[in-house]
Amino acid sequence: MALHKDFPNSPYVILDPKLRWFPADEALRESSMEKLMPPLVSDLRKKVKEWRDGGYVGGTDTSKSLLNHWFNTPHLLPITDGTLAEFQYYFAQQEALETIIYLYDIAGAKDQFDLMRFDSSGSVTTGMFDEDWRRFVIKMATGSGKTKVLSLALAWSFFHKLYESESELARNFLVITPNIIVLDRIKRDFQGLRIFFDDPVLPENGVNGRRWRDDFQLTLHLQDEVRITHPTGNIFLTNIHRVYAGDDIPPSPEDEDTMAYFLGKRPTGATTDSKVDLGMIVRDIDELLILNDEAHHIHDPRMAWFKSIEDIHNRLKQKGSSLAMQIDVTATPKHTNGAIFVQTISDYPLVEAISQNVVKHPVLPDAASRAKLVEQQSAKFTEKYTDYIHLGVTEWRKAYAEHDKLDKKSILFVMTDDTRNCDDVAVYLEGRYPDLKDAVLVIHTKKNGEISEAQSGKAKEELVKLREQANTIDGRESPYKAIVSVMMLKEGWDVRNVTTIVGLRAYTAKSNILPEQTLGRGLRKMYPGSVEEYVSVVGTDAFMDFVESIQAEGVVLEHKPMGEGTEPKTPLVVEIDHENVKKDIDALDIEIPVLTPRVYREYKNLVDLDLKAMEYQKVTYLEFSEEEQREIVFKDITTGKVTHTTILDTAGIADYRSVIGYFAQTIMRELRLVSGYDVLYSKVKEFVRDELFTQHVDLETPNTLRNLSELPATKTVIETFKKTINALTVRDKGDAEIRDRIKLRKTRPFIAKDQGYIVPKKSVFNRIIGDSHFELQFAGFLDNCDDIKSYAKNYFAVHFKLDYVNADGDISNYYPDFIVKESGKNIYIIETKGLEDLDVPLKMERLKQWCEDVNKIQDEVRFDYIFVDQEGYEKYKPTSFKQVAEGFVEYKV
Repeated sequence: MALHKDFPNSPYVILDPKLRWFPADEALRESSMEKLMPPLVSDLRKKVKEWRDGGYVGGTDTSKSLLNHWFNTPHLLPITDGTLAEFQYYFAQQEALETIIYLYDIAGAKDQFDLMRFDSSGSVTTGMFDEDWRRFVIKMATGSGKTKVLSLALAWSFFHKLYESESELARNFLVITPNIIVLDRIKRDFQGLRIFFDDPVLPENGVNGRRWRDDFQLTLHLQDEVRITHPTGNIFLTNIHRVYAGDDIPPSPEDEDTMAYFLGKRPTGATTDSKVDLGMIVRDIDELLILNDEAHHIHDPRMAWFKSIEDIHNRLKQKGSSLAMQIDVTATPKHTNGAIFVQTISDYPLVEAISQNVVKHPVLPDAASRAKLVEQQSAKFTEKYTDYIHLGVTEWRKAYAEHDKLDKKSILFVMTDDTRNCDDVAVYLEGRYPDLKDAVLVIHTKKNGEISEAQSGKAKEELVKLREQANTIDGRESPYKAIVSVMMLKEGWDVRNVTTIVGLRAYTAKSNILPEQTLGRGLRKMYPGSVEEYVSVVGTDAFMDFVESIQAEGVVLEHKPMGEGTEPKTPLVVEIDHENVKKDIDALDIEIPVLTPRVYREYKNLVDLDLKAMEYQKVTYLEFSEEEQREIVFKDITTGKVTHTTILDTAGIADYRSVIGYFAQTIMRELRLVSGYDVLYSKVKEFVRDELFTQHVDLETPNTLRNLSELPATKTVIETFKKTINALTVRDKGDAEIRDRIKLRKTRPFIAKDQGYIVPKKSVFNRIIGDSHFELQFAGFLDNCDDIKSYAKNYFAVHFKLDYVNADGDISNYYPDFIVKESGKNIYIIETKGLEDLDVPLKMERLKQWCEDVNKIQDEVRFDYIFVDQEGYEKYKPTSFKQVAEGFVEYKV
């Protein structure tokens, strides 16, 4: 049940349905894959792939605009250091949205009968569906971004209903969360519509002629605070137990069982009252779409919350409407008997998420480490499980030390079997381990995961504080480093810093808990990016057997040595090697001047664009048939991906403005221009009309738009303007000044991928990691050179970079590979290369200029540069740095 050998490592790559994981041996992929998947998923993946590859043909204009904006448009978002970084949605998120939209726009799915058309198993019957409205279930691994899917689905429904005259969707939303902890998290994301503006959910005003941001007017209503003042534009955010009918008193911190306060009640049986007045909501609105987070709660038609959703649907039907759609997202859409929800339309399983480093990798003790664990004969819980607790603390301590270097806190999570033993473990941890004194947070839960503070007698304000402490434990300001709980919080407690889980209890089918839910609290990653992270899992034999049952889902559990003297289960940390007493860090340090940029962009010059002076080949104007003119598809000039689609309306009217706008936005985005859209738009419009083709053209005709969608025309417009704008706006100041200095020993610790490295003798760093085999080979050579004082890999964390003009004429940044201190007076900047690319000569010319500038400004240290190519290095095999400096003289002339 391993992943396909060609399964990609990146979570952003579009996944071919043929490569997806399925629960059987690879030999059965061709014959049995469709029958072993969730019954609707296999066929839908293929249908959605065809639709995607065809440019979303047949989708509504609104859907296509949003899909292309979200998934085919590069997004640059500001990050904490004030710079811009590219943001991209995971493919799992993309596929989920595409599938929902495909089912609505293309398949016209209204109920279970329409969904059954996609059954690949041949075993789906109408009796497996409990609802008669549109209900789509999205299965996504814990930590893979389900909230982002909800935000995109909400925006799509809103705009679809607003802009499409025949839309049956909604601009009102009931967002259901499983407990108060998830509600708090969703509230933070949705309050002030934050997630919609922080993420690139909303296109800019003007895209395809729509006022997206101006039109996105929504009010957030929390729990009982429902004040409907408009019939549309409402988000009702509520806890699951507030949605069902019942005579129960609202949960309060004063309750004996405060599970309801912390996680939300588990109602049973049908009742008629509701803490969120569904009658009032339905009375005042005519359209509603339900978004259900952690949707495995709604799995039984006998449950009151299911009946409440059914009641909403029926009340809307009485008004001549209906529930627009119910979208459920969950990592575990399974009934109590293990059967998957038949409504599952998209699946991103945990095995794929781990493989693509979207979540942490679970690590278990190897056989030798596990054999050392002995369950003592004692009636006292902590004495009985001393070995297991100590191993957990040992692993946690090692992880804590590594993450602490990066200013991150590592959390230990211990699960016990009852509240008395929970307290016992907390006292034991604080008494035996000094670093856990006053650092253990106790949360009492019942055996099914429900919080109970009955034994503690805590006052209301203490319980409020406890919930806050549980939610903020990741932060450095929190004093807590460990949580001890009966079992675990089933969902919603989405902290990222759990690195060690200790399980001191078994699980039974009666508890209705799945292995993924058990591991889920430790799966979320601490750091952005694709670096592998780990969560160590230790525990009793019964607990470990339960965890290992997740291998039936394809998850490969790593087994590594654990305990004293073993490596920490953390990413590689690169840092200044202060702990190495053999190193004189001051002597090994290298100081590099930081110069003011020479290259800059003068934005005001856009008005001086001379269309007549542009150099390009005119494009032949073609005549297309009426049918060919109907759909106009634009593709990325380098990747071939569909980026923009314009559908003509029923009157055949073409809106050239959206196409000219598309060109202008693409040019601005690729050049990272921050202003000048209006000027550029008018220039592009004039160029297309008067200069691009072999004849003057009428922008209002569909045939012109069809011509513009052809690759030669698209490429000519974008590349010609980019080249001309760069020539016009990119300037070299002609000189530079020293504005700062970089001292290598001041570099902050950072994490790196688990890859080849050497432990250097002549560098301030504890590790030199090679991005290629040749880099690692050359680092080893430098470390053994007797004629240098020190050297370093120029990591991104060093922040030594040079601005230069690349082969496209654009301003870019260049990070040289190595810095070498030959003596106190001579420092070399070295670039190594296996295969040269078009930018290498430009980079080396810039490096030469930088050395000249810095040597002109100061004379304390002489800076020089060397280009070392792999072929020459392997041919001449230098044995000293002097031979490198004298023998490798390419780009010196």
